[in-house]
Amino acid sequence: MEQFPLSYAKMAGTKQDLKCQSDDDSIYHIPPYYYLHVLDQTTNVTRVEVGPQNYIRKNNERIIFGPGRMVIVPPRHYCVIQNPVVHDVDNSIQYDAAGQVKLQHADLEIRLEQEPFPLYPGESLHVDITLLKVVPSNTALRLRALRDFEDGDDKKVAGDEWLFEGPGTYIPRKEVEVVETVKAFVIKPNQALKLRARIETRDRDGKIRVCGEEWLVRKTGAYLPGAYEEIVDIVNAYVLTEKEAVQVRATCTFCDDLGVRRKNGEEWLIKMVDTETYIPGVYEQVVGVVPITTLSKRQYCIILDPVSEDGKPQLGRKKLVKGEISFFLMPGERLENGIQDIYVLGENEGLILRAKESFTDDTVLPAVKRKPGDKWMIRGPVEYIPPVEVEVVTKRYTIPLDENEGIYVRDIKTGRVRLVCGEAYMLNQDEELWNKELPTVVEELLSGYRDPLADRGDWNKQASAAAITRSATEARDKTKVVTLRVPHNAAVQVYDYKEKKARVIFGPDLVMLGPDEQFTQLSLSGGKPKRPNVICSLCLLLGPDFCTDIVFVETADHARLQLQLAYNWHFETFNKSQETAASLFSVPDFVGDLCKAIASRIRGTVASVTFDDFHKNSAKIIRTAVFGYDENLKMRNQFGFPQNNLMITSVDIQSVEPVDQRTRDSLQKSVQLAIEITTQSLEATARHEAERREQEAKGRLERQKIMDEVEAEHARKELLELQASSMVVESCGQGKSGVEKAKLKAEALRIEAETELERLTRARQAEIQYLQEQNNLEVKKAEKLADIDIQKFKNVVGSLGQETIRSIAQAGPELEVKLLQGLGIQSALITDGVTPLNLFSTAKGLIGVKSPQHKEEE
Repeated sequence: MEQFPLSYAKMAGTKQDLKCQSDDDSIYHIPPYYYLHVLDQTTNVTRVEVGPQNYIRKNNERIIFGPGRMVIVPPRHYCVIQNPVVHDVDNSIQYDAAGQVKLQHADLEIRLEQEPFPLYPGESLHVDITLLKVVPSNTALRLRALRDFEDGDDKKVAGDEWLFEGPGTYIPRKEVEVVETVKAFVIKPNQALKLRARIETRDRDGKIRVCGEEWLVRKTGAYLPGAYEEIVDIVNAYVLTEKEAVQVRATCTFCDDLGVRRKNGEEWLIKMVDTETYIPGVYEQVVGVVPITTLSKRQYCIILDPVSEDGKPQLGRKKLVKGEISFFLMPGERLENGIQDIYVLGENEGLILRAKESFTDDTVLPAVKRKPGDKWMIRGPVEYIPPVEVEVVTKRYTIPLDENEGIYVRDIKTGRVRLVCGEAYMLNQDEELWNKELPTVVEELLSGYRDPLADRGDWNKQASAAAITRSATEARDKTKVVTLRVPHNAAVQVYDYKEKKARVIFGPDLVMLGPDEQFTQLSLSGGKPKRPNVICSLCLLLGPDFCTDIVFVETADHARLQLQLAYNWHFETFNKSQETAASLFSVPDFVGDLCKAIASRIRGTVASVTFDDFHKNSAKIIRTAVFGYDENLKMRNQFGFPQNNLMITSVDIQSVEPVDQRTRDSLQKSVQLAIEITTQSLEATARHEAERREQEAKGRLERQKIMDEVEAEHARKELLELQASSMVVESCGQGKSGVEKAKLKAEALRIEAETELERLTRARQAEIQYLQEQNNLEVKKAEKLADIDIQKFKNVVGSLGQETIRSIAQAGPELEVKLLQGLGIQSALITDGVTPLNLFSTAKGLIGVKSPQHKEEE
C-alpha cells in the first residue's frame, strides 16, 4: 500500500520532525512552514498538506510522513533535489490523471534562494543546503560537462572542459561537475612558465596549440593556465656575465629568438653581448655554463678541434693561442694540457724538442726545415712557446760536477758510454744518463758506511740500525760515478773489462770507476779457527796488522794440544809500480794461506818433541818452526811469502790447552801442586817474618811499660804534696764560710719578706681600683637606662597627647557609669554600714567582670 517507503525514510532522517500524534487521533495541528503527507487509501494517492492548519484525518486516510519542516534555502545557498516534480510553463506542478504529482525520476534539480517549500511524495534532498562557492581573483574552477546542454549561445557537449574564472560566485548546474580549483602562477622577473597542451586548443594569445605542443609564457605577472593547458616546469633565466657563457644544444630544427635557424643537435654559445639574461626555449637544452678562459702575458694554450670563423669545427687540427687574451671555448673545442706557462730558460737550462710533423722552424737563423721525429735542443737564456707541430720531450739542467764527482753519459746514437767529471755539463738531445750496475756484494760494501781500516774488526757484527735505515732510504744514484775512499796504508784493485787491464790504487786516494771498470773483491778467511769466505772487502790493508788462529798439534808421545797463536804481518811495498802492486792481489785469500802455511810448520815441528819438552820450551819450539835458522844457525826474524810479498814478523803464543781431557786434568793437577808448593813456601816465609816482628814488638812494649811506671811514680808524689797543701787551706776556710753563710741567709729572708709585702700591697690596690671602676660603670649604666626610660616616656606622652591620655584614663569609669545607667536599677542597697560601697566594683560585678581577688580565689 505504501508507494515511496525509501523516499519517506530519507526525508524523515533529514528533516526536523514534530512529534506525531497516535493513529487514534484524527486531528493534526500543522504549524506554519510545516507539511505532512496524507495517503488516500481508497485511491492510493499521496498528497501534501501545508500548514498552518488543523487537519482532520478521514477514516480512509493515513499519515505517512509529518508534520515535517519545509526546506528553507537561505540567501547565497543551494540544495539539490533528487526526483523533482514536473512544472509547466507557468511553474505550476503537474499531476497525472489519478491526481498524483509527476516526478522527473533519476534526475536532479538545483534550487537556489526561494520561499520555503515542501518535498512532494517521491522527492528527496540529494545534497543538503550548501553555501555557494565564491571564486577569488587569480583563481578558477575547471568544469566538465556531464551531458549536452546549451548555455545561452554557447553549446556544451558532454566531456567539454572550461574555466570559471574569478572573481565571482559559481552557480552550480546539474549538467556540470567541478573537476578542480586552479590557481594562477605568478611569473617573476627572469622566469618563464613552460606549458603543454593536453589536446588541441587555443592559448590566451589566440594561437592554436596542437596536442603535446609546448611553449613558454615569459610575461611577468599572474598567469592562469587554460582548461587544456598543464604546467610542465618553471624555467629560470641564466644571468650572463662577462666571465660566463651558456652552451646550448638544439633538440630539433627551429628558429631561435635571435632569428637564427638552428638544426637538430647543433650547439652554440649565448654570451652577454647577445643578451643579459637567457631563458632556454622549449627546443633548447642547456649543456652547461662555460667559464671564460683568460691567458696572461706569460701563458699559452693549444685548442684541439678549433672552430673556424664561419662556425664550422676543424676536426683534428690544433690552434695555438698566446696571451694576453680572454676567450670562450666554442662547443667541441677543448684545451690540450690546459693553460700552460711559457718556458723561461735560464743559462743553466735547456729544452729537448721533437717535431711531430713537417714545418719550417723560424726560431733559429737561418730557418731550418724540420721533419717528423727530428730532435734538437735549445739553450737559455730564452723564452720559448712551442708551436703546435712541436712537442717538448724533457727539460734539461746543467749538472755541476766537482773534481771528485762525475756522471755516466751514453750517446743514444752510438751507444758509447763515457765518464764526465770535474765540469758543469748539460746533456744534449742525443745523450742520456747511464745506470752503472754493480754486483750485490759490492753494493752492500759501498752502502754499508763502514771504514775499511777503522771498522775492520766489525766484520762479524750486523750493521747498526742507522746504517740499515740510511741504506734502505738512500738508494745509490746509479747514474753518478761510483767512488771509494781508499784509506791510508791500503790498496784497491780495479779491472777494466773493456781494455782488459787492471790498476792498483794506493791510499789515501779516491777511486772513481769508469763505465767498464769493476772493483776486485777480496774474500778472506776469518774466525777462530780460520774459516774461508768470512770477510768481504774491497780494500787490501797493507799492515802491519795481526791475525789470530787456533792450531791443533800432536806431540811425539801423542798428546793433543790446542794452540792459540797471533801473527804480526805486513806487505812489503817499497816499489809501488803496477807490476809489483799487481802481485799483492795474486793470492785471493792471503789470511787463509799464511795460517795454513804456519800451521803446517808448527805441526811438523811439534810432532817430533815430547809433551814435557814442548811444555817447557813451547815458545822457542814454535818460533823455530815458523822462522827457522839461517846459515849462521841464528833464528830468523821474519818469514815471507814471495808470491804476494807478505811478511810474518812475530808469533805470539796466547794459550796452550790439551785437547784430551785426561791430559788436561793431569796438567791441571801438576799446575795446582806447583801452585800449592809455592804457596806453602810463601806462607812459611811470611810466618817466620811475622814471629820475628812480634818478638821485637814485645821487647819494645816491655821497655815502654817500665818507663811509664817510673813517670807514674813521679806524678803520684806530686799529687800527694798538692793534696796536703789543699787540706790546710780547706780547714782555715771552713770557719769564715759559716759566718758568711749565716749573713747571707738572713739577708735573703729579709728580701723575701719585703718582696711578699710589696706584692700583697700592689694586689690590694689593684683590686680596690678594679671595684671602683666597676661601680662607676654600674652607676653610669643605671643613669643611661634611666635617661632612656625618661626619654621613652616623654616620646610616648608627646605622641599620644594630653587629650588622648585623659580619654584613656576616663574611659573605664565612664563605661561603668553608662552600664549602670543602662541597667536602669532604681532599688536601694542594704549594707552593714561599715564596709564602704564601691559602685564601680558593683558595676563590674553586674557585667560579669571578675575582680583580682576573685581570680586569686579561683
